[in-house]
Amino acid sequence: MEELYRRFAGHPWITAELLLASLIANVLALASSLFVIQVLNRYVAYGVGATLATLTVGVIAAVLLEVLFRHARLLLAAGMIGENDENRAVGAFGIMLSAKWSALSKMPAGLRRETLRGLDTVETVYNANNVTAVLDVPFALLLVLALVLLSPPLGAIAAAFILAVFIFSIVSQRLMRRPMQRLTEVSSVGNTLASAADQAAETVRAFNGHDQMMNAWRKYVSVVQGLRRKIGAGQGMTQTVSYTAQTLMGVAIIAVGAVLVTLGHLDVGTMIGCNILASRALGPITKFAQLNDQMARAAQAIQRVRALVDMPTEPDGGTVFNNFRGGIEFRDVAFAYPGKTEPLFESTTLKLAPGSVLMVTGKNGSGKTTFARLLAGLLEPTRGQILADGVDLRQIEPRWWRTQIAYLPQEPTFLNGTIRENLTALNPDIDDEALSRVIARAGLAPFVNSSPKGLDAEIVGNGHALSLGIRRRLALARALSGTPQLAVFDEPTEALDADGCAAVYAVMHDLSQQGATMIVFSHDPALLRGARAILDLNSKPVPKMVVVNEGAADQAQPVRRI
Repeated sequence: MEELYRRFAGHPWITAELLLASLIANVLALASSLFVIQVLNRYVAYGVGATLATLTVGVIAAVLLEVLFRHARLLLAAGMIGENDENRAVGAFGIMLSAKWSALSKMPAGLRRETLRGLDTVETVYNANNVTAVLDVPFALLLVLALVLLSPPLGAIAAAFILAVFIFSIVSQRLMRRPMQRLTEVSSVGNTLASAADQAAETVRAFNGHDQMMNAWRKYVSVVQGLRRKIGAGQGMTQTVSYTAQTLMGVAIIAVGAVLVTLGHLDVGTMIGCNILASRALGPITKFAQLNDQMARAAQAIQRVRALVDMPTEPDGGTVFNNFRGGIEFRDVAFAYPGKTEPLFESTTLKLAPGSVLMVTGKNGSGKTTFARLLAGLLEPTRGQILADGVDLRQIEPRWWRTQIAYLPQEPTFLNGTIRENLTALNPDIDDEALSRVIARAGLAPFVNSSPKGLDAEIVGNGHALSLGIRRRLALARALSGTPQLAVFDEPTEALDADGCAAVYAVMHDLSQQGATMIVFSHDPALLRGARAILDLNSKPVPKMVVVNEGAADQAQPVRRI
């Protein structure tokens, strides 16, 4: 209900129009009951045909007007709701794309996908039909008031049943919150398992992962089925209570009304009319009760979306240099992942002049990829500063910064689109001639030329279907599509054949000759042999710099300016 109130509060004028239309429609709803009362008490008693004709024309007019006002409500509600749902869907996806990676990565991938899909649930629950049905709930009091005026005892009976069903619906909604929340959490696990079974199909078969995956899936299905049975039981109870209440209310009104008729306090026409009115009054409450489980599910979806929206996002603006020269400085930089007892590294201080070349080495898990992500602006240091030409990286506009670096991640992934779209994402203004040069430099030309569609060939599954070697060549071409003054290469020769390695070496040589600063993370002996400075992340917690001087032995020392 909170979401419904929020939507109404955001459109006060439309809400006022909806309430007015609901009031008129519910007043007109009294016509059918009054028609029954008047026909039974006046026409049946006296048999005047003109009376029946007048009453019939009047009730038909009232019904047509009621339909007109209810349709107008639907149109108003649809316009208001459509705008809300569209804004929320666009906004949530925008947050997914712009949230800081350090925050977004804490949410499991399955839950992220479930969060976006939850928007469909919200849109389905808060559609125009359901919203207008809820608007009828307060106007049920209007029908009860009419009942009380016609017969206080029968009005009291109807009010008691309506109040009982309303209270039950509220309690039921609260009881369903926890199972709904738990179902969402478990569903994200199932989503992850299904994704793994699809994307890791070869691994499952090659390494006999069938039993392990099946055991996890059976456990997931068992928990989900239990939750769904519990939720289904709650839904069934709601329907049963609503149906039973409507039936018992009709019985009670007819029984008490019959007594009142025999005592002379009520006529038959009024008794039947009161029964119709009571049924109309209970209808919106019954509908509201049946919507409870859906509203509980929508509330959980909205809660997840809010958690996503509350994530810190990358700034839209910031410092932009007219001429970035490639200077990089680390000042007392430390980084630790949340929940870890020790930092990956700390007290890291070094300064790279423009055009410098730094090799970074370390065993798996030593922090090489994290170090690269810090330079790309995907992560922020736990302590200290990373400066580009003397400006803190956190003050620089992220989108501009990534056009200044050639970033080659260790595990490259891609957008689901054409090769051209992926290669031009970083630099949309690149022309075909420059793009061809980039493709040739990365050694990607044979792959592109072998495709019938060339650069318009589609990449699906974020590129996971491509071999790692092709993915690395494609990532290298993407990295070179901008105008980089800083190269950040994470294991650039991994999974490449001799030709691919030769292409990487040539690219690195060209970038160095162009004066670009290069920071390379690698175990490649050929690259390490030619290094003049090596940052060793195996040294914990403070990395060590190994400076190689011509004619001198290697010496290990704390990181410093090079």
